[in-house]
Amino acid sequence: MDIAALNVRITLQKNTPKTDSIGNHTLDWEDYFSCYATVSNGTGGEKENAGTINETETLHFTVRWCSELAEVGSTRYRILFNNKIYDIEYVDPMGFKKNSLKFKAVLIKR
Repeated sequence: MDIAALNVRITLQKNTPKTDSIGNHTLDWEDYFSCYATVSNGTGGEKENAGTINETETLHFTVRWCSELAEVGSTRYRILFNNKIYDIEYVDPMGFKKNSLKFKAVLIKR
């Protein structure tokens, strides 16, 4: 792995359940871990939703493996990059060698 290629900072966020004073349950996003990554363009493409076709922006984030990132999955985590939120679609352990992880993430449109 080329360490010099890890040139952008990303923040992983984790959703945690919270209960307010009257017992309502909500999910809040909290910063979990921040690290440097290599970002590459994904395939992009189009997705059909309710009869309309929407263009999607897909990026691949490659990071060095560490114990904090070992538990990151696609259901409870997301990535912040350049003030945009990316939903993790899958995590590639890169051959289970504990050298690096690759996240495929899709931009969340707001």
